[in-house]
Amino acid sequence: MRVFPRPAVPEVHAESASFGKYGSDHFGSLSVSLNSATQAVSTVIGYARVSTITQTLEQQTEALAAAGAGKVFHDVMSGARDDRPGFAECLQYLRDGDTLVVWRLDRLGRNMRSIVNTLHELTERGVTVRSLHDGVDTSTSTGRMVAGILMSIAEYERELVRERTALKLEHARKSGRKFGRPAKLSPEQAALAGRMKSNGETAATICSALGIGRTTLYRYLAHHEGE
Repeated sequence: MRVFPRPAVPEVHAESASFGKYGSDHFGSLSVSLNSATQAVSTVIGYARVSTITQTLEQQTEALAAAGAGKVFHDVMSGARDDRPGFAECLQYLRDGDTLVVWRLDRLGRNMRSIVNTLHELTERGVTVRSLHDGVDTSTSTGRMVAGILMSIAEYERELVRERTALKLEHARKSGRKFGRPAKLSPEQAALAGRMKSNGETAATICSALGIGRTTLYRYLAHHEGE
């Protein structure tokens, strides 16, 4: 994945500062140095997306710039797609301490679960998320509360899906439904394979006659020989 360079913090030196009538000789010189290798640059980054080329990004990008975004990534494609290059570049560019500003939260993912996962990932990375139209700003207590509610709803939905799936599987088992890969041999073919094997036919001959692979034949023979 391509790594995008970030601007470094310049070193600042203040020397021979003036101290009124006493002059610099009385107090000596003052030197201040900021180490660019250890100081992080906090940046406001924007992300905009529209679904079709007939829509315009202008409204979103202008609003993001007004919100302080110095750099805006964008995509022109459906939010249902996972392969959004602009969004991928945006996520790669973000650093601890940055703020990501979006038009609405639905810019972050294709569904609630995807949005919540992105919020969680960015929060873990130390990135603040601010949505201009959803009242979410994870730098504030209210914004974090809203994000927490969204995450709780997503977790609740996941639990419901798991419970419904388990109930359906249990009902299917009680109804006699079998799961797993369906058998490739019909009862008649299985009986024929057994007779051919007993008559000394080779595996290649049996497979050719039944139109099956060796793996299927060996699996069948191993299963029935163990009975």
